[in-house]
Amino acid sequence: MGTEITEAPDRTVSPEIAPVRRFRVRDHYVVDREKVREFARAVRNRHGAHRFEPDARKLGYESAIAPPTFSTVIGTACIRDLLDTVLTEYDRSQLLQTEQVFEIHRPILSGDSVHTELRIESIRRYRENDVIRIAFVLTDPRGEPIQTGSVTMTARRDTQIDPNLAAAAANVLARTRPSSLPPHELSTARASTFAHEPAATREAPIGREARTAYTTTAIAMEPAVPHTLPDLDALTPGLALPTVTTTITRGDLVNYAGVTGDPNPIHFSERAARAIGLPTVVAHGVFTMGLAVDHVTEWLGDPTAVRRISVRFVGFVPVGSHAPTEVTFGARVRSVDPTARTATLALTAACAGREVFGRAFVEVRLA
Repeated sequence: MGTEITEAPDRTVSPEIAPVRRFRVRDHYVVDREKVREFARAVRNRHGAHRFEPDARKLGYESAIAPPTFSTVIGTACIRDLLDTVLTEYDRSQLLQTEQVFEIHRPILSGDSVHTELRIESIRRYRENDVIRIAFVLTDPRGEPIQTGSVTMTARRDTQIDPNLAAAAANVLARTRPSSLPPHELSTARASTFAHEPAATREAPIGREARTAYTTTAIAMEPAVPHTLPDLDALTPGLALPTVTTTITRGDLVNYAGVTGDPNPIHFSERAARAIGLPTVVAHGVFTMGLAVDHVTEWLGDPTAVRRISVRFVGFVPVGSHAPTEVTFGARVRSVDPTARTATLALTAACAGREVFGRAFVEVRLA
């Protein structure tokens, strides 16, 4: 979405300045087998279950299993359209992602038909910025939740956009909509993405957006029994996984931007990045998050064992054009629940001696 920084705590942060608004994406997303493979390659999730059905069946599923952070492919497009049609007062180049949360009720599988609902949970003012929290719910056609979660962003208010930045973005962004449409037709085309859902029922005809708190009556589907490698009895708080150092190139970022449909040019354009004060192109926060999660799933031996991922971003990963950037990932057991057979691990990521993640953890199920 943009450069990832932390939202500094401050007693002067105002309460919510807008009521909760709920939106349902009109169309559904069909998960394609090759898209699952493409995304797995982009975030280097190497487990065979992301590519081959026989490997997926060993974990209890009949089709290729999407990596834990795959829902960003669906969410990026939805949030982009939300900014184009609802949160129109914010310029996309001025958005900075601060946090990402994924709650995984069951893995996303190739062939899934995914329905998406978004809700703008809060918009809080902090100095000259607005802090926007958008929650999402991904469900199957029966209304059963597949994934839920949220994204938090900061957005500058009342900011005059630098003409140099506008020109830089215009010259490198992909043309996703016909620019020849008259303004009123372009507005209609954008608005057709969302249905503003009434509060009474999910199946009701489309109306204005709801002004009430969001609730769901969907029944969770139990995931398959995990096939993890670590011995639960051997896990103790403080146990550290070996660190791993990986390299990121400019080509990795261009590839990830293409796979996920992220249009922010600061991830591939030097000019656009420098126009907002960055030293160079920077990596997507959720791309870095996906690499960190792979470090954990390699240790687990089963990517479907991941239940929850939460990362607060406190730094960025600069990626130059002439040499790769090194990022070191680590994980440490924070807590173990023998009754529920779960464990929570704290995640770390560092680049050039600086922390990339703040509070970051992943919750996993164990066999």
